[in-house]
Amino acid sequence: MEIIIIVIAAFFTAVLTFFSGFGLGTILAPVFAIFFPIDIAIALTGVVHFSNNLFKIALVGKNTDKVVLLRFGIPAILASFLGAWLLLKITVLPGWFEYSLWGKTFEVTPVKFIIALLLITFSVLEILPSFQRVQFGRNKLVLGGVLSGFFGGLTGIQGAIRSAFLIKSGLNKEAYIATGVMIACLVDFTRLSVYASRFTAANLHENLSLLISATLAAIAGAYFGKKLLKKVTLRSIQLVVAVMLMLISLALGAGII
Repeated sequence: MEIIIIVIAAFFTAVLTFFSGFGLGTILAPVFAIFFPIDIAIALTGVVHFSNNLFKIALVGKNTDKVVLLRFGIPAILASFLGAWLLLKITVLPGWFEYSLWGKTFEVTPVKFIIALLLITFSVLEILPSFQRVQFGRNKLVLGGVLSGFFGGLTGIQGAIRSAFLIKSGLNKEAYIATGVMIACLVDFTRLSVYASRFTAANLHENLSLLISATLAAIAGAYFGKKLLKKVTLRSIQLVVAVMLMLISLALGAGII
């Protein structure tokens, strides 16, 4: 059952978020978290996210703005190391408390609570009209790289912050999409190198079919997303995604998943 849910989520999310520049990791991380511990879920999401972005580079990478890539990407890489390292540290912290509900015992842990709080925050930012209007000049690209990279390493979610900085940096649509994909790939590669120790614990070989299926679904979604550029209304999709994400985040923070 989990492979069906994850594959469906990967496909439709990749379709709907191809041109927004964010959303795939935001949704897949909590979906994976339903079936895996949160740190492992973020690592597995990173594999799917990275593979999908490699495919997107093949589609649009030639339009990358190299100046923006360097000014934003280098700080993002460095900061993602710190975020990924912090994630591994907080996963070993003891649980805060346990409670019983419906005859079951649930544990609230620091890592689940922190990730849930961040997921809710980012989901709200993605739909707030006031945040969508925030403008950042090119002189703020380094700051954007640091913030995007750090939270990408910590939570697997970097797109909302990255998009807020890049979309107001004077790039045309093609360069915005391509540059965002290139930066996302750099951060994904960095944090995956830090997460590597978690793949053994995840029994990756036992879940290889799930991971391959999710990756292929995301790649197929990216392909169809490119075909549907002028037919998708992203605003309504963002609202639905944000509401679903908040519900999942609340369940994660409460220790239910």
